[in-house]
Parts: sequence; structure tokens; C-alpha cells
Amino acid sequence: MRIMRSKELPEELRDRIVARHRSGQGYRKISAAFKVPKSTVASIILKWKTFGTTRTLPRAGRLAKLSYWGRRALVREVKMNPKITLAELQRCSQEMGESCRKSIITAALHQSGLYGRVACRKPLLSARHMTARMEFAKRHLKDSEMVRNKILWSDETKIELFGLNSKRYVWRQPGTAHRLSNTVPTVKHGGGSIMLWGCFSAAGTGRLVAIEGKMNAAKYRDILDKNLLQSAKDLRLGRKFTFQQDNDPKHTAKITKEWLHNNSVAVFEWPSQSPDLNPIEHHLKMAVHQRLPSNLTELERICKEEWQRIPKSRCEKLVASFPRRLMAVLAQKGASTKY
Repeated sequence: MRIMRSKELPEELRDRIVARHRSGQGYRKISAAFKVPKSTVASIILKWKTFGTTRTLPRAGRLAKLSYWGRRALVREVKMNPKITLAELQRCSQEMGESCRKSIITAALHQSGLYGRVACRKPLLSARHMTARMEFAKRHLKDSEMVRNKILWSDETKIELFGLNSKRYVWRQPGTAHRLSNTVPTVKHGGGSIMLWGCFSAAGTGRLVAIEGKMNAAKYRDILDKNLLQSAKDLRLGRKFTFQQDNDPKHTAKITKEWLHNNSVAVFEWPSQSPDLNPIEHHLKMAVHQRLPSNLTELERICKEEWQRIPKSRCEKLVASFPRRLMAVLAQKGASTKY
């Protein structure tokens, strides 16, 4: 059983205990007056009699391999360059005359609240992109709930047959890592994949279709022709809905713009490099691979089944997250957000 260490009393309180003792009060009265255990009062007074002070004295222990200034220098290096490696930090330490092991450097950084983590992959944003994202967020932050609920959100995604099965934890004994029951089957290039286009609104999910072959502007127009207006009708958005799509060249091609214009579809202007603003989440991938599809035909079928299973309440929450995404962009001054 782990014994919790008690919190030290403030130095000012310890001084007052000693003052009461010097005025002639007994341990019991002092204990009752300050609501401190009598054993603690006795220890404080004994320490004062022995060392002439109530301050916390230096404790015995091994001297630090890395000095205070050495640790500050390493922390400064990490904050200036978060991608710096342990080997590079070790060389910096040696140049400062404080040679130490990597484990000591790691421990020093942990004490300063810095931990090694896998960097998140985010779209590359230029100054122009960040300015556009800021302007977009300011323009739409105060949009009403009614306006957001009339938006038909869309996205395209690729799902691999074995894409998410490559990392899985198992309970096993030492030396049994290569047993068939403790391994995950893999194939080259993920065993094949499918590209999907889907749309949804606060009213629920629209159509989800597989894209045959390579996507181009003509194929994208055909997908819209067969699925967009029908999805809006199924979701009862009316004719005056707004269609959201990103700035992929296929989406901004002339034939795509012509189709949207001819069908009187209003398009939600969208800043480039901003997938974090789109409420569509790719939790579909995780739900699909939990069912372990064995071939591409089964993968497509399961994707459509899982898409239809997403409840309306989930769609409402995703759309309701849009203002928070905009506020996150403003807080980051246009840079990437946690979404």
C-alpha cells in the first residue's frame, strides 16, 4: 500500500508555533489553537531547538546530473524547436559542459511538463490560407442555427480494406508474439481500397456512394447529378439549401460550376486547406473495420450500412460543433486546430 506524504505546514505557521512555545504554552494548547497534531507541534519545536530555524532544510540525496541552468537551456531549445531529437539535445548538453544520458534529459523535460508525442498531421497553411480562414470564421461565427441546418455538408474519403487493422493490442505471454492468434494479418498496399463520396446535414445522413476508378470533374458532376438533389429531398432541406464542398480542382471545374448553376444550387464558399472546419468525422472508418470486412465488395456494403446507422442526433451534434470550430480558428489566428 502506498503511503501518501503529508503536506508541509507554511513557514509562517511554524514560526507562530515556536512563538507560542517560547511564551510558555504547552504542546496540547498549541495543538488545539492551530488545529495541528500534537506530534507535529513537537517535531517543529524539536527542529527549532536543534537547528535554530523552522525552515525546510536541504534533504539528503544524489546530486542532480543536470544543473538548473542546464535544464532551462534544454527546455528553451525544445520550445524553440519542438522537433529536436534526444540525440541533438544530448549534443547541446555536452557543448554546455554537462554531459548526461538521454534518460536524464528525458526526465528533466518531463519535470518541465514536456513529453515526446507523435506529431499530428495537418494541412500545410501559408499566410494567405490563415488570413482567409480568419476572415471566413469572422464572417460565419454569428450564423444562426437555422442557416447551419440548411447546409448540406459533403466530403470524399478513402477506406482501405486492412487500413486500421495493422495496430491492435493483444494479451499474450512472453515469447508468444509470433503465434497466429497473437498476430494481425497484413497485405501489401492495404489489400485494396475504395473511394467514397457522402453528404449529410443536421437532419441526418444523405447518400453515400462508391467512386469507380479515378475521380475527375466529369465523374464528380455525375455523382452530384445522381445524388445531391435527391439527398436534399430525402432530408427535406427544400430548394433553398446551401451545398458545402472543399476547393478541390474537380469541385471548382467549369463543368461542375455549370451543373451547380443550372440546378440553382447555392455553394457555401470555403477556405482552402480547411478540413478541420468540416463537421463530417471519419469515425466511419473505425466502425467499418471493427466488423472486419474480408473483400472490397463487403467493405463497400458495410460502409453503407454503418453510414445509415449514424443517428440524426449525431448529425445534429456535428453541425452544432461548427461555431466551436470557427472559434478555434480565431483562437489559433488561422492556424490548424484540434479538430
